[in-house]
Amino acid sequence: MGLCLLAGLFSFPLSAARNVSAVRIGNRIDVTVGDRFFTSYRFYDDEKYPFFFPVNSPVSGGSVTSMRNGVYPHHSSLFFGCDLVNGGNYWQEGLERGRIISVGARVLESGGEKAVIQDECIWKRPDAEAPVRDKRLITISSPAEKLYQLDFQVEMEMLMDVTIKKTNHSLFSARIAEDLTVKQGGVMVNSEGQSGEKDTFGARAAWLGFYGRRQTGVEGIVIMQHPSSRWFPSPWFTRDYGFMSPTPMFWPEDGVQTVLKKGETVRLKYRVLVFGGTPEEAGIKALYQAYAAEGE
Repeated sequence: MGLCLLAGLFSFPLSAARNVSAVRIGNRIDVTVGDRFFTSYRFYDDEKYPFFFPVNSPVSGGSVTSMRNGVYPHHSSLFFGCDLVNGGNYWQEGLERGRIISVGARVLESGGEKAVIQDECIWKRPDAEAPVRDKRLITISSPAEKLYQLDFQVEMEMLMDVTIKKTNHSLFSARIAEDLTVKQGGVMVNSEGQSGEKDTFGARAAWLGFYGRRQTGVEGIVIMQHPSSRWFPSPWFTRDYGFMSPTPMFWPEDGVQTVLKKGETVRLKYRVLVFGGTPEEAGIKALYQAYAAEGE
């Protein structure tokens, strides 16, 4: 969509997209929008999996996600992983139980209206063959003054027959900053207008997010599922304390497990929006319609 057409859909003003830069520094890639730091894609040797932290707002400059704590040490901001994969654990703490290892993170594009990061990851644990290899394409842009956009596309290749037992720990997930959670007065809402853990847990929805008021105003984060993704629209695992993930593995078709054959490829597309205002003010519904209209 052009800026003129988009401008009619949103209550906040659209401006020319700002330059987005990405630079690799050791085992992380830092992303800056204009002169403001947005996020780091981190792929350290001593971590369970690659993740994004912080995920800063274009309004306050503070992160809308949080890192793990003593109660939930396996929630690392914005991340992709899965538990109970052929006996391995690629989600919870304990590197010996399984790791998602970055072997090819690099910056493909930087300095224009978007930054593009490519990565390849091997799912591995000691004394076992790797069951999965994934390839990631991460595209970051800022199509409006109060809007950061992070596209996460992943292609998972099954290197052997894979069985994922029923688990609530699966795929793309976000741990929300505490002050934006429902427990602290924030709001969780999905594309169907359902709100709070009671109504959103297990509900199928195209998108879901949290928002709340900070000193600089209202801001939030949304995760969207693209219609081309496997299992779309996945049901969501949600928590009022600040967690969201479209989680098909907790609701497998046979009620027991998800089975994927050697050579099978699973393609998933997500869009993360970090925005100022409420979802209504940010035009999240229209932004999703534009996203859904994009091809594979």
